[in-house]
Amino acid sequence: MPAPLEVLLAFLRLGLTSFGGPTAHLGYFRTEIVVRRRWLDDRAYSDLVALCQFLPGPASSQVGYSIGLIRAGYWGGFAAWVGFTLPSAIAMVAFAYGARALDSAPTLGALHGLMLVAVAVVAQAVIGMARTLCPDLPRAAIAVGAALLALAGTGIVGQLAALSLGALAGLWLIRDRTSTAAWKMTVPVSRRVGLVALIVFATLLVGLPVARHVTEWTRIALLDAFYRSGALVFGGGHVVLPLLREALVVPGFTSDSTFLAGYGAAQAVPGPLFTFAAYLGAVAGTPPNGLVGACIGLVGLFLPGLLLVTGILPFWNSYRDEPRVQATMRGAGAAVVGLLAAALYNPVWTRSIHSPVDVGIALIGLLLLTVGRIPPVVVCALSAMAGAALA
Repeated sequence: MPAPLEVLLAFLRLGLTSFGGPTAHLGYFRTEIVVRRRWLDDRAYSDLVALCQFLPGPASSQVGYSIGLIRAGYWGGFAAWVGFTLPSAIAMVAFAYGARALDSAPTLGALHGLMLVAVAVVAQAVIGMARTLCPDLPRAAIAVGAALLALAGTGIVGQLAALSLGALAGLWLIRDRTSTAAWKMTVPVSRRVGLVALIVFATLLVGLPVARHVTEWTRIALLDAFYRSGALVFGGGHVVLPLLREALVVPGFTSDSTFLAGYGAAQAVPGPLFTFAAYLGAVAGTPPNGLVGACIGLVGLFLPGLLLVTGILPFWNSYRDEPRVQATMRGAGAAVVGLLAAALYNPVWTRSIHSPVDVGIALIGLLLLTVGRIPPVVVCALSAMAGAALA
């Protein structure tokens, strides 16, 4: 079997079965790639995970893309991304068309139920990430400070300030000078190609806002909104929520209720949470929307992360065992927890919880996820049914 096709089939299987968010995805990847197929060993896999968690973008998708790149070159990387992304992207576009076509009271109640699922899922993510990324007092303090900065700041400015100060605090407070010999990756990407990828990343990040203001084309504006969100999100997964809201709800591409309903629905599908972009592009209030908008959303949100990992991989071996780099990564990871906690309050809680009944439904959802370990798809279905029944 040709290597790219082998990669495509492996990641299509993962895209159809990987429920539970980015942390769970990494567990699925290890089972399929390290244990079952033995394409990498544990040290190589853990190195990729560390790199992709440090970079902006969807960490699990970046890990999958990197595995495909190492296994079968550029076509292998593309095949891994398509296989892992396509199933949930199709599901989110289908939900967008269904949500736009139905406006009955039970349907609106079901959508509100999905918004309540978002409260439970983000709360679960905060708890789970805090256990891993904030195991001591210095990192817990960084997380609290980041949350306060994000809540006090304005949009992306507050989030970037929180991340930057978190990284600096990590460099100062939690440096660990011990390091081990690194496994040297064999990556089919030259340093020249890596530099080109980084230049393209930076050019689009600076050039798209300029083109947006010069041309006033809605397609450029929509692409810029998604690309900027994908380029500036550290931690991936749920952390993209406040960035996407700032880029799409505030300018009027979509409403808060539509945004959070789609975010709730995204918990019920396997694969990367970033396919939420397909839904947002499809339901945009002004053209381009529909399938064209969905494609713009997917490309815009995923492209910066994939360009970055392509650009960094050729250079990573030389730097990843430096104590200062490791300390910075720890500090940024703790700040991500704070950002997510801030997002849990605003907009998730403030836009979804309107009554004591809503609190009860969200709390039951959280208990089902954390204590009962019920799959998110089941919790989404139960919450949607509860919302429809109450409506």
